[in-house]
Amino acid sequence: MHDAVAALIAQDRPVEAPQWHSFWDRLGDGALRRGESVALLASLSTQMPGRATLTALLDSLAERRPEQRTGRPEFDGAVNIVGTGGGPSTLNISTAAALTAAAMGTRVVKTGSRAYTSRLGSLDLLERLGIETTSTYEQTHDMLERCGIAFAGPFVYPAELGLLARSVLPLDIRRLGRFVNAVGPFLADMPVAAQLTGISDPRLVAGLRHAAEHTARRTGRSVWLATNDTGADELIGFTTNLVRTYEGGGEDEFTLAGAALGLRPGTVSDLRPGDDPVKDVLDLLAGRGRPAAEDAVCLNAAALAVAGRLTGDWHQALRGARAVLTDGSALALVDRLRRATEVAHA
Repeated sequence: MHDAVAALIAQDRPVEAPQWHSFWDRLGDGALRRGESVALLASLSTQMPGRATLTALLDSLAERRPEQRTGRPEFDGAVNIVGTGGGPSTLNISTAAALTAAAMGTRVVKTGSRAYTSRLGSLDLLERLGIETTSTYEQTHDMLERCGIAFAGPFVYPAELGLLARSVLPLDIRRLGRFVNAVGPFLADMPVAAQLTGISDPRLVAGLRHAAEHTARRTGRSVWLATNDTGADELIGFTTNLVRTYEGGGEDEFTLAGAALGLRPGTVSDLRPGDDPVKDVLDLLAGRGRPAAEDAVCLNAAALAVAGRLTGDWHQALRGARAVLTDGSALALVDRLRRATEVAHA
């Protein structure tokens, strides 16, 4: 058994960078023994690894990336919103919030994945909407400049994740990949200024606080981690949200209480998708959504505006978010992105 897998199963010593590099090398060469990838993912998903193991894992994947920074466009002032997955099945709040924030004037570059527990993940929703994700940094920059928002495709993630997924077939990576979903927001190589990540499972908080701190230090971006008692991986308007921020080597925290911000009461059932999740999102962007769902979208969009330094006033940010839903700007942005996709394929 590979030493990295043995150490994770035994939980008696950290997995250090050379062991991770050895595992990735053998994965890429197709030289792992049968079941080692399954054992690795199952171990990681059963218990969040310790600080030393997690640091070595994140660094090993970052170090294996092809050298792309020379000449790569930077996305000045852009922000990202991406959750850890899991939690109750809800509307795709983060994608709707990204579109809302962009319609307000916040520069947004969003990463995402396919569905984990929701009916439609970010990539699933975009596919159904007719909006194409980008496949290079140059495409991402061009789309950001044209539309104020871009949705980055899987190219931003380490190639090793795809190899892992293929190596466990025919088993379902969604069941084995809970850990990958959780740390995915910190694996995307995306040169944004700030990132908002919601955590659905409180058991992951300690490990992801370290991942956020490590990412902020390594990349220079501001990382916001959000939790609340609903188990959703987004900010929710009818409860109190705890937000931890990581920037410049420091950690800070604040709370966002929906009632204090004038947001309306609700329950998790108000956030669940209906029979047509795409129509639900379009209704939200047109200002016709359920009040609690609309408030969640506006609160997350406001957070992106504040994180992106469009404004420092939360009440102003919320008013701006609600305005672009009611005046049609958010829905019009969907049409612009659809047309950009059509032009690209013309």
